[in-house]
Amino acid sequence: MSHMKRVVRPIVAGGVLALTVSLAFAQDRPSRPNDYSAPESWLCQPGRDDACRTDETATIVAADGTTSREPWKPASDPPIDCFYVYPTVSTEPTVNADMTPGDAERNVVRHQFARFASVCRTYAPMYRQVTLAGLRRMLDSRRVEMARGIGYEDVRDAFRYYLEHDNRGRGFVLIGHSQGSIVLTSLIRDEIDGKPIQSRLVSAILAGTTIAVPRGADVGGTFEHVPLCRAAAQTGCVITFASFRSTAPPPPDALFGRVTANGQVAACTNPAALAGGSGDLRPYFDASGRIIALMPRVLQARRRSGHPIDTPWVTFPHLLTAMCAANENASGYLEVSVRTDRRSSDGSRDGDPTIGPNMTARWGLHVLDVELTLGNLIDIVGRQAERWIGRSR
Repeated sequence: MSHMKRVVRPIVAGGVLALTVSLAFAQDRPSRPNDYSAPESWLCQPGRDDACRTDETATIVAADGTTSREPWKPASDPPIDCFYVYPTVSTEPTVNADMTPGDAERNVVRHQFARFASVCRTYAPMYRQVTLAGLRRMLDSRRVEMARGIGYEDVRDAFRYYLEHDNRGRGFVLIGHSQGSIVLTSLIRDEIDGKPIQSRLVSAILAGTTIAVPRGADVGGTFEHVPLCRAAAQTGCVITFASFRSTAPPPPDALFGRVTANGQVAACTNPAALAGGSGDLRPYFDASGRIIALMPRVLQARRRSGHPIDTPWVTFPHLLTAMCAANENASGYLEVSVRTDRRSSDGSRDGDPTIGPNMTARWGLHVLDVELTLGNLIDIVGRQAERWIGRSR
């Protein structure tokens, strides 16, 4: 039977008030290292028919309601690698998940990561993450360790295996969301920041977490040597953000965008405009409607008119905009707005003025961080890959 052991030291990396601080749970099983030479320890590896081999064909819904088809084709010989750590999705009743992949793990790969196969080779290890049950304990003030512990050790071991057996000097992008970003933050600090391997870091995408930087600076705080990305062709840098809708900014108990260290702020890099200001987002949503939180009226109308969307994915260019913002409760977050001036070809407005229900106000648009920005992120990684390859030659 598992039991809980109190640990009084808080984990405040770089002064960040993180989603995870420190009550550690004893495990039901010994934390034996996983065998990452075994194919079943990976959700995605190159050359396999796995969770990353999915049809990513999308329907583009234009501002006037007209549609076009965006074909999908993974890159045949991508120049770099992408290493992905998925967010909290496990529905197992224990605090830590086992190593058996389920629909939850495969589905989040489809939604957040498989599309990156257009610009990189895809690697996604299974890991014994803190489950949704463990997360509930954390939110009930019985806090669970995410930045360290079994889950972190698994990801570290998988990354070391990848470097030793698969990397062969290639550039790599680290991609995470929520718990995945928390784990990757620790990995960067322990294994990459200021070490020779940093020369192979094309970029790190740490969505749905809080990274600290000194006010007015792009490096320091959480990472000593890895700066924020401020241009699409910049390499060796970090893209990080936590999204909130413009009509529901971070409240006093927001889980993201808050930093406790004096002189530091929560970093925000806008995937739609890394240099600053506002830009158009390029979201990708599951066309089944099961997780589409933003449902423009044009999509509903086309379904009613007998012209259903017949692709797995749908995207709405120029419907959403984003900019980095701050308020009295959060020193840095991604503010997402819906354009309300778009009209369909019949003159009716096609934009629902809401962007899906928040889990609660303190979470903001957390569950959609990646989907809202996916097209922008893939474009950036493609440009970063070109720049990294050019420099490595």
